[in-house]
Amino acid sequence: MALVRERRQLNLRLPLPEPSERRPRFPLPLPPSISTTTTAPTTTISISELEKLKVLGHGNGGTVYKVRHKRTSAIYALKVVHGDSDPEIRRQILREISILRRTDSPYVIKCHGVIDMPGGDIGILMEYMNVGTLESLLKSQATFSELSLAKIAKQVLSGLDYLHNHKIIHRDLKPSNLLVNREMEVKIADFGVSKIMCRTLDPCNSYVGTCAYMSPERFDPDTYGVNYNGYAADIWSLGLTLMELYMGHFPFLPPGQRPDWATLMCAICFGEPPSLPEGTSGNFRDFIECCLQKESSKRWSAQQLLQHPFILSIDLKST
Repeated sequence: MALVRERRQLNLRLPLPEPSERRPRFPLPLPPSISTTTTAPTTTISISELEKLKVLGHGNGGTVYKVRHKRTSAIYALKVVHGDSDPEIRRQILREISILRRTDSPYVIKCHGVIDMPGGDIGILMEYMNVGTLESLLKSQATFSELSLAKIAKQVLSGLDYLHNHKIIHRDLKPSNLLVNREMEVKIADFGVSKIMCRTLDPCNSYVGTCAYMSPERFDPDTYGVNYNGYAADIWSLGLTLMELYMGHFPFLPPGQRPDWATLMCAICFGEPPSLPEGTSGNFRDFIECCLQKESSKRWSAQQLLQHPFILSIDLKST
C-alpha cells in the first residue's frame, strides 16, 4: 500500500481502531468466497484475537499493522480499510479481496482471512514479510547485483505466470508492491487495481496503477496496442522494476528527478526504452530488452522469460 505524505500520529499502545460514529451504520458487504478449486484456504480469526504490534504503513483510506495472534503467537500483516473511505478505495479493496481469495501460489502474498469489522471497516489478514518491500530494501542497500536480480526475477515471473494463467493482470507491478522476507523470498502483493480477465482479449488499458511503470500501450493503445495482449503490460513493469533495482533510480529519469505525468508520458511513448549502463552482462541486457519492447506483441511472456538464459544460467541456490 503506497504511503501518503501526511502521517497521522498514532499511539501504538492503543487497541486496534474502533469504528467512529461517522462511518456507515451497516458494514460494507464482502464478496462471497469463490467456490472453485483454486480458492486459497482462509482462517477464521476475529479482531479480538489480534494484538497490534506496530504500524507498517498508511495508505489511502487505511492502515497496515503488524499484529500477533494472541493464542498462537503467529505474526500477520493486517490491512484495515476504514468504512468511511472514498467509494473508489472501497471498490479497490473489494477487488483485492476477490483476487486474494482466488490465488494460492508461493509467489503471491497469502490471504489468511477477511475480517468484517463493526462500523464498516474491513480487515485483510495477510502473510507478514519481515523485511518489507523491495523499494525499502533498495533504499537501505543501494543497488542489487545481477545474481540477486536473477533470483528476484525468477520468483516474480513465477508469480506472474501463475496469475496470467488464471486470467489475472496485476497492473501495478513496482518495487513497493513486491514484498520480501529475510530468506529473500519475493511475493507479489497489492491487487487493488488488478483485473480479472473475463476473456482472453478483454481490453485492459484504463489509467490505473502507477503511471511511472505503465507500458506504452497503456498511454497510447492506438499506436502500441496492435494485437493487444493485456498481460504484456506486467512484463514491461517488471523490466523497469529490475532496472531500477540495478541502477538505484527510476530508469527513465536522471537520479534525483521526480517524475510528473507529462514527462513520463513523453519519455515512455516518444523516447526509446531505457538501456542498462556499461558493464552489464549480455544475458541481463537481452533479458531487459525482451521486457521493454515498445510494441506489446513483441514482449516475451512470463513463461518464455522463465526460460531465458539470464534465468537459466545461474545457480539459484548460490550466494
